[in-house]
Amino acid sequence: ASVDRLREAGSQVVICQADISRPDDVLRLMTETVKGMPPIRGIVHAAGVIDDGLLVQQSWERFEKVLAPKLAGAWNLHVQSRGLDLDFFVLFSSMVSLFGAPGQGNYAAANAFLDGLAHHRRGQGLPALSINWGPWAGGGMAGRVTERDRQRWKAEGYGTIPPADGVALLT
Repeated sequence: ASVDRLREAGSQVVICQADISRPDDVLRLMTETVKGMPPIRGIVHAAGVIDDGLLVQQSWERFEKVLAPKLAGAWNLHVQSRGLDLDFFVLFSSMVSLFGAPGQGNYAAANAFLDGLAHHRRGQGLPALSINWGPWAGGGMAGRVTERDRQRWKAEGYGTIPPADGVALLT
């Protein structure tokens, strides 16, 4: 539905498959996939995975799994887009990078990198915005949490973001 709204507003939207943690995939995405289209005017990085566990249960492989789409993916997009005249470069970070969350040390680190990358880009005169989202309602990462987690969130003073509200905030 969001893609339809973008197209109705006159945007050209290309949907393709790529692993943004791989520099070659991002290079292909930024060159071959957009051939014949108008110049790219903006990037929204919304990739991420979770692999929760207490720090003593975490292995480097589990950290890499969570860091890859956020840290490597965002960096690869940054590198490949530095020469573009972008209107926006939006990074979907998480409130976890600011407040922490039980069992999400790897996720907090990955999102803190996104926040730092936004500062780095702005320091270079490049557009960047890192949004520290809370959990979205429905599907996605927050869709996998238990009712106990939702009750804990509520007791801590926050709930979930309805997807329509989250999308509206971006426009």
